[in-house]
Order: sequence, then structure tokens, then C-alpha cells
Amino acid sequence: MLAHMSATPVGNTTARPEPPPRPGRGRRVARASGEDRERAIMQTAEQLLQERSLSEISVDDLARGAGISRSAFYFYFPSKDAVVLTLVDRMVSEAAAARDEVSERLLATDPLAAWRESLRIFYATFGAHRAVIRAASELGSTNAEARVAHTQILEGWVADVAERIQAERERGAAPQGAPARDLAVALVQMNERVLSAIFIDETPAVLEDNVMEVLDHIWLTSVYGTPPAP
Repeated sequence: MLAHMSATPVGNTTARPEPPPRPGRGRRVARASGEDRERAIMQTAEQLLQERSLSEISVDDLARGAGISRSAFYFYFPSKDAVVLTLVDRMVSEAAAARDEVSERLLATDPLAAWRESLRIFYATFGAHRAVIRAASELGSTNAEARVAHTQILEGWVADVAERIQAERERGAAPQGAPARDLAVALVQMNERVLSAIFIDETPAVLEDNVMEVLDHIWLTSVYGTPPAP
């Protein structure tokens, strides 16, 4: 999975201004910032998702874990679904930023290494948040907004991969073949499906110890025509 963009933020996840504090006597107690509270909600969600499914978690659970009231929760997120979608969006952005750094460092001098490192970045980033991936998978079956966000993410990855395939063909490093976009769609869809099966414990699944070697082989053979040397 290779990306230079993330999904458009889903839902009204922008922090709203908090109501002014009521005047009180004595020393003023430091208040948590909106950013701190938003972060606390997301951390609570990820912790709870390691123990329960999304359907078993309530807004009250998230608010209580973040140390705020239920009504205060809605200053930051319109729903618990929006919390999950924001977590996914942040993962996509994190992976994209790391992938951009790899591209700047390696793409011109060692494109094969750039492909390999990019694949590992997405495996490591999403693999570190498997509970969120499971929740997003659950959400996709019930939430139209989640399906739109998923499509936007995939389209971003496809556009990026297709651009890189075409660039390799134009410089003579990769042979002509299937249309670059079609090849990119197949590779991105395959990549996501293979990794998702591992992350959400589906079967059959590629043995996790072997998955990066398998993905390297498929991607680099598909782009360059012959398996590259290890």
C-alpha cells in the first residue's frame, strides 16, 4: 500500500469550542485542552477495542474513559463511529508521511528498495493498530460514511501506485503491460485483502512471518516483469 494522501476526514470530528468555565473561588484548576480531550477519547477507544467489539462499546464508555461527560463527548465527535474513522484517517496520514520520506530518500537511487520499504511502512503502521482495523471492518458493513472513506483511501493509493508504475515504464525500468491504473487497482486491492485477513484473524491467511516476502515478490514481479534479486 503506497499513498500520498489520506481520506477526507469523515464526520464532524473538528473540535468545537468549549463553553467558558464558570467563575469560581480560589485558585483556578488547570483545564485540559480540547486537543488533550480529543486524544483521550481516541486512546480510550483504541484501548476498549482491544477488549470488545465496536458494537459493545458505548459513547458513555468513551466519555468515562476520557474523564469527561457524555454531553462533552459531543463537542469533539458526533458519534463513536466518527472516533474510529478519525483513528483510521490518522493511521493513513502517518503511513503516508513515512512513505513520502522513503520516496524522497530512495526513489531516484534505489526504486526497488523504495517499493519494499513502502510496503513495510503500511504493514507496520496498520499492524500496530489491529483493534482499530477490526472495528473499521465491522463499521464498513453498517455505515455508509465509512464505506465512502474506505473508497477515498483506496483511490488515493491506486492513483499513487499507478503514477509510480507509469514513471518506471517511461524511464525504461519496467516493461509495458496491463494499463498502469488497472495493475495498481489489482495490487492495492490484493495488498489490502492479504493484510486485512492477517490483522482481523481471518482464514485462509498468508503466514505472517512470510507475508512481506510474498508481497514483495508479487508487487515487484508485477511491476518489473521478472522477480528481482533479493
